[in-house]
Amino acid sequence: MFTSREYREPRRYRSDPSEPYWKQRGWQVSAAFLGVVVLLSGIVALTAGRGTADDGASAPPSKGPLSGTPAMKDGRPDGCRTDDSRGGVMPTSPPDDVDWRALGVARVPVSASAGPTLTQGPVWWCFAHTPAGAVLAAHIIPSHMSGPDWRTIVQEQVVAGPGRDLFVFKRSTVRDDAPGGTRDTGSSSGSRRDAGSGSSSAASYAGFSVPAYSGAAATVELLLKTGQGYATTSVALRWSGGDWKVQPSDNGALHTPVKAVQGTNGHLLWGV
Repeated sequence: MFTSREYREPRRYRSDPSEPYWKQRGWQVSAAFLGVVVLLSGIVALTAGRGTADDGASAPPSKGPLSGTPAMKDGRPDGCRTDDSRGGVMPTSPPDDVDWRALGVARVPVSASAGPTLTQGPVWWCFAHTPAGAVLAAHIIPSHMSGPDWRTIVQEQVVAGPGRDLFVFKRSTVRDDAPGGTRDTGSSSGSRRDAGSGSSSAASYAGFSVPAYSGAAATVELLLKTGQGYATTSVALRWSGGDWKVQPSDNGALHTPVKAVQGTNGHLLWGV
């Protein structure tokens, strides 16, 4: 168990439709979110000029607790237990037992009550069947996509369908982060400021809101703090196979387009 700068209006980039999609700014900015790096400064996850293909470096997907037909007990995969007593009650504050762990180049919140309460290989899973559980899943699952085990995470924690297939096709053109970035770097409040190296180009999770929730689906809006100010993006989730999974869009995106905002109104803040 897992016990400023002055705000600036983001640049608008125009892509040449004749260019391959992986060279277009829109896809590059979207790909950057995979590692929670700067979304509004033009730093991207592609390696320009040195080849963009996956080159077979990614670890092949391995079978995990949520793939295939897992053994179920009381509607949850065997071994998964969470406190779902709050049901669909919307959170008015972050879980009071939140800890922060390094995941690739990001720092993500984890909670003993909301999840993830279990790990199996690279998969962090077993989220509470509550809005808070959906919130934690929306932070953690996309953040896992920058590392070499992303194919396993996709297979286990992204809803199957044409959107997932298209995401895999696009993600295969982006180089992976070096392995070994998931070490725990501590949880003291003084060490939670950055999601990355601490430079002004790092983005971090600042807060969240839950615009829509039912027992079967949820939409979580993530508030990001960047060197340019604040930005938001939304992640859709579905309750599938006894846990929360990301529901990709038809165009293969795991989140909505990132947009700059001028403040934090309407979001619950992590206080980090």
